[in-house]
Amino acid sequence: MSQAVKNKGWSVMMAGLGINLALGILYTWSVFKGAIAESITTGGEGGFAWDMAKLNDPYAVACLVFAFSMILAGKCQDKLGPRLTAMAGGVLVGLGFIWISQTTSYAAWVLGFGVLAGAGIGFGYSSATPPALKWFPAAKTGLIAGLVVSGFGLASVYIAPLAQYLVRGVGLQQSMMIFGVSFLVVVSLLSLFLHNPPQGYVPAGAPGATANKAPVADKNVLPMQMLRSGSFWKLWVIYFIGAGAGLMVIGNVAEMAKTSMGEAAFAAVAIMAIGNAAGRVVAGIMSDKIGRSNTLLIMLVLQALLMAACIPVVGSQHSSAPLLVLLATFIGFNYGTNLSLFPSFSKDLWGLKNFGINYGLLFTSWGAGGFVMSRLSQMVMASTGSYASSFMVAGMLLVIGAMVTLTLKPKAATEPLPDVIYQPLLGATMADGGERIEEQDIEQHSK
Repeated sequence: MSQAVKNKGWSVMMAGLGINLALGILYTWSVFKGAIAESITTGGEGGFAWDMAKLNDPYAVACLVFAFSMILAGKCQDKLGPRLTAMAGGVLVGLGFIWISQTTSYAAWVLGFGVLAGAGIGFGYSSATPPALKWFPAAKTGLIAGLVVSGFGLASVYIAPLAQYLVRGVGLQQSMMIFGVSFLVVVSLLSLFLHNPPQGYVPAGAPGATANKAPVADKNVLPMQMLRSGSFWKLWVIYFIGAGAGLMVIGNVAEMAKTSMGEAAFAAVAIMAIGNAAGRVVAGIMSDKIGRSNTLLIMLVLQALLMAACIPVVGSQHSSAPLLVLLATFIGFNYGTNLSLFPSFSKDLWGLKNFGINYGLLFTSWGAGGFVMSRLSQMVMASTGSYASSFMVAGMLLVIGAMVTLTLKPKAATEPLPDVIYQPLLGATMADGGERIEEQDIEQHSK
């Protein structure tokens, strides 16, 4: 009897989105940072006694560890599947937050937030996008990648006000405990809904496939082959710049907004998160229509202009709160496009079979950019009292990134074919998410 596989793509996509909505707590660091800075200034027994120049270190280390853990996490995702990898991520994030809830030590926060939580975010994040992409045709790569990673950017919309409320109500340490336990449970449960399609599955709309024909094998570029390609290193440099500039602003936006917004500065984080999430979805759709390279070039140029516009604003003692929030929102939007475009580049150029480790290697640029730019901006702020120089450097780097993008060969988006129900290869396993649909269901669908 003919059998087909029910497409679980949308449920897998929603589970990945949910995991990223939890792990996106990384982008709320500026709220936690504000509480730590206040404790340093106030002093007293049991408070934080850190050097102000090192205030961004846990966040910077988390960015770096997040990125480099994606290599190991990607390998685990490719070999063990997304469920176990995501569950390991939830446990690591939970343990990291629970640890820092018990201490004000600088070293403990670097290890707990930076290393443990950073690694956990890497494991969870690496497991969310690949299984979702495997359920959909190439023509929807940008859209699906954008939707899944939008959760990571959107997380601050609810976490920033919640964090502000908890910090004011029960203190920073107790807030970390609440977040740690909550995200351990949530990510672990959502990981159970991550499924890879069965062997031989071809998504409806995949080009050149027919109902009774096995799919054409996708590209299968090995990591070492990828590392020897010029396109990898060009993308690495561009990602370093685009991510570093955005993470610099995300890590400091609450502090920058505090002068003009006071206690409501957390709202700047939440509003910026909306732009961050929207950029991921919009860029995904745009790149499916006009190509990845064209979309990336547009976003880099716009981001450079926004950095230039920020220089007089952050350098002013009486900056306009609405203008600052508006600029931060558009910076978040342009930053978010990176997290949609680069997974799509990775799939287009090097295929899905080794997507986890290949994208993990490319993603190291995100962590390196975030680490360098976040640390640099905090050191500049501590020595000059202004972020203006940081924005100037970021703007110049973005122009360089745009110039490198011009050397990338554009890839045309793939047009989808009409919906077709596809069969798995003869004898292929139905494990890990496949559901059997009887022949009469297929006939009913075709009508």
